[in-house]
Amino acid sequence: MKIGVLTSSRADYGIYLPLLNEIKKDHFFDLEIIAFGTHLSSKHGFTLDDIEKDGYDTIHKITSLIDDDSEKGIVVSYGRTVLEFSNFWKNNCFDLVFCLGDRFEMSAAVQASIPFGIKLAHIHGGETTLGAIDNIYRHQITLASDIHFVTTSDNMLKVKNLKGDAKKIYDVGSLSLNNIDKFEPIDKLIFLDKFKIPNETFALVTFHPETVSVSDNLLYVKEMKKALTVISEKINIIITMPNADTLGSLYRNELKDLKIKNPSTVFLIENFGKVNYFNAMYYAGILIGNTSSGIIEAASFNKYVINVGDRQKGRTHGNNVFNTSFDSEIIFETFNTLINKKPIEIDNVYFKNDTVKKIKSILKKT
Repeated sequence: MKIGVLTSSRADYGIYLPLLNEIKKDHFFDLEIIAFGTHLSSKHGFTLDDIEKDGYDTIHKITSLIDDDSEKGIVVSYGRTVLEFSNFWKNNCFDLVFCLGDRFEMSAAVQASIPFGIKLAHIHGGETTLGAIDNIYRHQITLASDIHFVTTSDNMLKVKNLKGDAKKIYDVGSLSLNNIDKFEPIDKLIFLDKFKIPNETFALVTFHPETVSVSDNLLYVKEMKKALTVISEKINIIITMPNADTLGSLYRNELKDLKIKNPSTVFLIENFGKVNYFNAMYYAGILIGNTSSGIIEAASFNKYVINVGDRQKGRTHGNNVFNTSFDSEIIFETFNTLINKKPIEIDNVYFKNDTVKKIKSILKKT
């Protein structure tokens, strides 16, 4: 069975990884990686290098993004991605192609596949993020896909309502959490030394723009910076940098300035990779930001999360997540409440046993 895997960012590649590792070892499958988006962007760490190190027989490389994250720039990148993939789909055939999530460039690659009748399997459909236009892209991808691997029963129902029937929709849990109950972190000092981080309590921080209310980001980024400045006086801050979203560079520039003004307590990481990101989450005192990992993965590490703004609004989450507005005083007040709060055992609604095995079994029956 010839399988293609669309991957456009460090985030989706990290989620795919448990599945890719198993498919790669199974002779039933002929696996080809289709790398595009920020994987080929030096500004975002050129994470294609990480994919190549993992030793796949075939990696297709498609360059389409321009260095402009304004609204017009995103549209141009979307259009270029469609054009590049029109050539790719014309010249390449697969039994099934995986797509994941909700990014604009993933949507573009999928939309280009429709006239060619490409059979798609979508991971993470049915979810809701009201503060990001990704919500629209996610549903576009769902409508174009034939098979759906969702993370919860609620998301299964949403996909059913979108598609009009319940055929080929499978509730398998979050792929990124496959075997998370068996995760063993590397030694803390080894991890910290690798990234030149002091052995002190730290917050793990990731902020992305809110792409629905684009103009409001000018205010949001100021409040974010105010809050992180004050928090950095209390504990160290490790920041993973934003993806290629509308006005992502606005956040990047402010975070870089934060680092310049607080060089001994603020640490910027372009790309941890999945394993090191999980290590960072394991050792973090708290998570702050508006990224999906705070909603989906953090509960498996029993971490408190300050979820800021509306980017993740609508996603199911556990009682470890505390929602705040983009108000520096409220963010800092919530931080003070949670940083010394006793940890709790959290039942992660996104975790199910043997996610990869379930997906592989379904594929072999397809």
